[in-house]
Amino acid sequence: MYAGIVDWPWWAYVAATLGLTHVTIVAVTIFLHRHQAHRALDLHPFPAHFFRLWLWLTTGMGTREWASIHRKHHAKCETPDDPHSPQVYGINRVLWGGAFLYVKEARNAETLRRYGHGTPDDWIENHLYTPWQKLGVVIMLATDIALFGLLAGALMWAVQVAWIPFWAAGVINGLGHFWGYRNFSSPDASTNIFPLGILIGGEELHNNHHTYATSAKLSNKWYEFDLGWLYIRILAALKLAQVKKVAPVPLLGALRPSVDFETVQAVIANRYDVLAGYGKSLKQMYREALAGAQDRRQFKGLKRCLVVEASAVPEELRGSLEQLLKQNSALQTAYAMREDLVALWARSNASREQLIKELQEWCRRAEDSGVRQLQELSLRLRSYSLA
Repeated sequence: MYAGIVDWPWWAYVAATLGLTHVTIVAVTIFLHRHQAHRALDLHPFPAHFFRLWLWLTTGMGTREWASIHRKHHAKCETPDDPHSPQVYGINRVLWGGAFLYVKEARNAETLRRYGHGTPDDWIENHLYTPWQKLGVVIMLATDIALFGLLAGALMWAVQVAWIPFWAAGVINGLGHFWGYRNFSSPDASTNIFPLGILIGGEELHNNHHTYATSAKLSNKWYEFDLGWLYIRILAALKLAQVKKVAPVPLLGALRPSVDFETVQAVIANRYDVLAGYGKSLKQMYREALAGAQDRRQFKGLKRCLVVEASAVPEELRGSLEQLLKQNSALQTAYAMREDLVALWARSNASREQLIKELQEWCRRAEDSGVRQLQELSLRLRSYSLA
């Protein structure tokens, strides 16, 4: 049996496989995801074309089809038109068969036409990478066998080819919309799978990404780590990348005596931080209400219902939620005023004067409510500043 050019111990082959697949992960998260799909950064032609070449060799995926499918996922998230939502297809189908859902959507010409704008359209894309997508993985197979031998090379190639379909199409698209923790109440089911984004290059922080889709940095809290962002900073230091946008950092300044237009702008810009703080207050009030309830069992499991839109509350829990709110007037007031606040920044056609007046009225109601949490939230809103 052909032994290959190199003769290494078994652990070296494992290390080489992990290293090669990690390069693929970096290419997907930096080039395909943050650069191509969301334009969160610009890449120098050298790393950009290296990533294109590497993805052609290791995945056979086209840049245009990947960016198109991902953009459609954001545009149609958790609806029947979402190419790979576990809320629609079920977690098992997306986790274990996400690659097949990707292939199915890649054949949809309308998806590529509508969402594929701005992707590479040069000679090498049109004459090699797109029409000869499968040639790249065949070349990689031959290279792996030549370097590492028939058995080891074929096994390493199989892992390389299966790496992205499982981790990206399966784990991120599946678990990333099904299980984990949420920093922000984004209007979808996205979750952060794990706070240390090392294995999948930072893509583990999926709720952060869906909240700030055009941010080049996926970590948001102090305990989160985005390895892809570290690589981007290295590329930027080498003048090979330029970051265009990151998630806003909440800035609290001096308390304003009244709401002005800068307050409105700052609150809207930091709306997800506002909702995160609001959610913590509602959960605290829920725990207090639960502690004082005669029958706690009937109200268990309602904590998450307080921080999502009313339409997203499961049908079987709506009766219990209504009963809980009736029994606790402070929680009922805070819950209703959350909906009013969300409606304020959803009014894209409102004038400047209308927005100022509505936020002023919301703060007045909060401070006159007698509910400590609402009073504190009002003071925080009047302290937000634009960076």
